[in-house]
Amino acid sequence: MEVIRNIPLLRIFRYFRKLFMLALVALFVSAILLTFTLLYLRSQPLPPSFIEQTTSIYAENGEVIDTLFGGENRTVVPLERIPNELIQATIAIEDKNFYSHVGFDFLRLARAIVVDIQHMAKVQGASTITQQLARNLYLTLDKTWERKIKEAILTIQLELNYTKDQLMALYLNQIYYGHAAYGVQAASKTYFGKDVSELTLAEASLLAGTPKGPGIYSAYLNFDQAKLRQRLVLNAMVDQGFITKEQADQAHAQELHLAGLVPSSQRVMAPYFRDYITFLVKEKYKLSEEQLIHGGLKIYTTLDPVMQEKAEQTVEKYLPKDRPLQAALVAMDPHTGAIKAMVGGRDYKESQYNRVFAKRQPGSSFKPFLYLAALENGFTPLSELKSEPTVFTYGNNQEYVPRNFGDSYPNGFINLHQAIARSDNIYAVKTHMLLGEDKLVETAQRLGIQSKMTAIPSLALGTVPVSPMEMATAYSTIANLGEKVEPIAIVRIEDQEGKVIVEEKGLRTPVADSVSTFLLTHLMQGVFEEGGTAHRVSAQLNRPVAGKTGTTDYDSWLVGFTPQLTLAVWTGYDEGTKMDPVDDSRLAVPLWAEFMENALADRPPSLFEVPDGVQSVYINPQNGKLATAHCPVQELVYFSTGTEPTEYCTEHLPPGVDPEQPANEARNEPEKSFWKRLFDW
Repeated sequence: MEVIRNIPLLRIFRYFRKLFMLALVALFVSAILLTFTLLYLRSQPLPPSFIEQTTSIYAENGEVIDTLFGGENRTVVPLERIPNELIQATIAIEDKNFYSHVGFDFLRLARAIVVDIQHMAKVQGASTITQQLARNLYLTLDKTWERKIKEAILTIQLELNYTKDQLMALYLNQIYYGHAAYGVQAASKTYFGKDVSELTLAEASLLAGTPKGPGIYSAYLNFDQAKLRQRLVLNAMVDQGFITKEQADQAHAQELHLAGLVPSSQRVMAPYFRDYITFLVKEKYKLSEEQLIHGGLKIYTTLDPVMQEKAEQTVEKYLPKDRPLQAALVAMDPHTGAIKAMVGGRDYKESQYNRVFAKRQPGSSFKPFLYLAALENGFTPLSELKSEPTVFTYGNNQEYVPRNFGDSYPNGFINLHQAIARSDNIYAVKTHMLLGEDKLVETAQRLGIQSKMTAIPSLALGTVPVSPMEMATAYSTIANLGEKVEPIAIVRIEDQEGKVIVEEKGLRTPVADSVSTFLLTHLMQGVFEEGGTAHRVSAQLNRPVAGKTGTTDYDSWLVGFTPQLTLAVWTGYDEGTKMDPVDDSRLAVPLWAEFMENALADRPPSLFEVPDGVQSVYINPQNGKLATAHCPVQELVYFSTGTEPTEYCTEHLPPGVDPEQPANEARNEPEKSFWKRLFDW
């Protein structure tokens, strides 16, 4: 019997056939597993990542007041705003196959391994842009196998969930460029002081080389190394066909103008106002600290940068250098409530305490609230009370003995107009007691005073502590003919995607009689006229102004307004130190006047609006009667229609002249010729 044996070649063929079949099965199974793995990874959400962004605070003209960030200064911009030169430079130096690989550049990885083996050290990186993004967004820099595996998985997920352009945008907004600048927009501002969209090829190529090692290639720290790195970037761009050799040479030769690093000690615009904005964001609008510092908010405010600069300069000019006298200034638009300027102290670096919100005794600057109540309850500008040393009894037979400044008393009757101009204390307390002490409390609260007040005689002289902000709000109500508008510092807040999350609109609420507030405004103009407590600055003022001074042993005030601006100024010491009555207490008035004129220098003077129900007449201030053409002193006074005087002054009339010819008619009558007078005779 013959035995047939397999020849060796046949056995080898069968062996390879089995091996091939196994390989096909393994490949098929691997393909299935890979497909399911990719589908699984595609279905799984990426870990939550929060890209910290810089919050910006803007003035009313769009100028940046300040930026807020917690370590990472970043402003995210869309890819469309990033110039192609910067994108191409980044690709050329970081990952030339970015748009063709699937997240891993295996050829580059193999080349890096060979180089590392040759040098017996890790000298060449092989991470793609996607790998770097996965590491920066989700992982630490630990060099462990666990971290590397996670990085690989996250890289695949990023490639599966985002387009290449989206990945590029994420990367360019995430990467660190040194000096707390994260992302290309912050880097462009930090190095060149311009928007990223304005970068030239030379600037873009310099920035693209920085992330490799910001401590080495920062143009601020080592300009020569930065230029060498820029040359490498430009050469890589030439190799990739992005630019020509001539363009690269021109870019490398171009002179670069760095913006200069901002010293941490540099004075910030409106620091007290900036702090007030952050307070409002957290306390009024209930946004978290995390949102404020890292949320990339855009906060649009009412601040006028020109007015703010003038306010800071004026405060610095008038506060003495040899003693720690402090000041507070707040200016606002009486019609909208928009805060235009704010100074909370003489030096923010020395004290961050904002005295605009500090409560101090306003003294006589509180009296307009009393006199508004009086005008609303039957007083006229000519209402008379006797000003003389007086003892007032109240409560349980308690006595109150107010004094006029310098113990100076007319010891006779004076009217409301004179009482306001001279700041007569006896007239004020008598008015207060006649109206009832609760009337002043109610009126002040209507106008905008929120501080707690006690209905006692001394309240008429401003003994309750209030803040400059409260005073500016209440005076704005007077300037606004009795319509109250809440102070506004923030117009709107947008999140990092441009969605409006806060928007403010000034709502006007009628709280006082328009005629009475206008009469009070006219009376307060007398404060700046001859005989008024602020008359010494009348020469500085070239527009209608109304206001009231206030002085205590510790505080000096001037609060007032024009039709366009309300201004509250306070000066004093922080620690209860009495002011020098000569050198210290006189500073608030010229400070107020100079800032008011400078702040409105580019605006023409404006007249106060006269509401319906007001009647103007000329009177003889010596007797309060209607003036005639023959009265030596005539004064224009406004009244609520029906309350004006009706009796004419006859003390200075020549025989035979009709006393009912008022002064304003005589003033407007043209001078008669000799023949006309003869004919009349």
